[in-house]
Amino acid sequence: MAAGPQPDGQGTAPLHPPQRLLNAWGEVPDEAAREWLTALPETARRQSERWELTPQRVVAPGGRGSMVVLVTGSDGGPAALKLPAPGPGSGLERAALERWDGWGAVRLLRADPDTGALLLERLQSTVSLRSLPEPKAVLEAAGTIRRLWVEPGAGHPFRSVAQVTGDAVPILRSPDAGRSAAEARPVLDEALELRAALVADASEEFLLHGDFRQGKVLAGERAPWLAVGPAPLVGERAYDLARLVLDRFEDVAAGSGPAAVLRRRVTRLADSLEVDRERLRGWALYRAAESGMRRLAAGERARGELLLEFAGWL
Repeated sequence: MAAGPQPDGQGTAPLHPPQRLLNAWGEVPDEAAREWLTALPETARRQSERWELTPQRVVAPGGRGSMVVLVTGSDGGPAALKLPAPGPGSGLERAALERWDGWGAVRLLRADPDTGALLLERLQSTVSLRSLPEPKAVLEAAGTIRRLWVEPGAGHPFRSVAQVTGDAVPILRSPDAGRSAAEARPVLDEALELRAALVADASEEFLLHGDFRQGKVLAGERAPWLAVGPAPLVGERAYDLARLVLDRFEDVAAGSGPAAVLRRRVTRLADSLEVDRERLRGWALYRAAESGMRRLAAGERARGELLLEFAGWL
């Protein structure tokens, strides 16, 4: 399936998945996933009719796990229709957005449990914190993520940091990850040791975004900056903040003294959000190592090696 022309605003033209989504899901062996991808234009059309929405255009390049269509409602108000890939992710995202209720995050307007479709308030999809200078972006990111750290609520559906990171342990232990991973084995072993120690004595249980970074915070009308695209779980704040330590890692690597830059970033973020510095450093090292191994497994050698190098700097 190739990406085609976008709708003209009348909702009559097909709503083709953007190329990034096609690249991510077009070759997966899961038959249900391929069927979902093929059916996306029709799914978007049917969902728009059911909710009396007028599609305008597909957000591109978009993400790798969903298609987002900018729409207007029957009252003419702007919104965004999100159609996530098959799996439990949309249900968990819905639960997290309901819990936040617009506090620091995009507001959920409507949800369809059968299709996983989410109708969200319209944000400026092309304006994220990455458009700001680094110091200002970090400041705004810290203010946004602070709002998301709330109690998950009784009977919540979210998995824990211990469970999610436990699933990733085999990735860091993989003996078949190639030369880059073999050379980084001391760092990978340290990441595994840190993960075990951090999980063992964790004392917090907050609702976490799970994938918080500057590109996941968009400009809005109701509030200057709002988070989108959570991969929610529960656990300690340092785990959530660790992903922000790795933000713009290519820029950091290209500059002078990247190890010192990372240490200052850890200190600044930990102090501003009252998070233990060593726990933040430990989770940042772990998340860099895990992300690096995932990139290597996906064939993204340059990014994978750089993330493993980041883990070494931490």
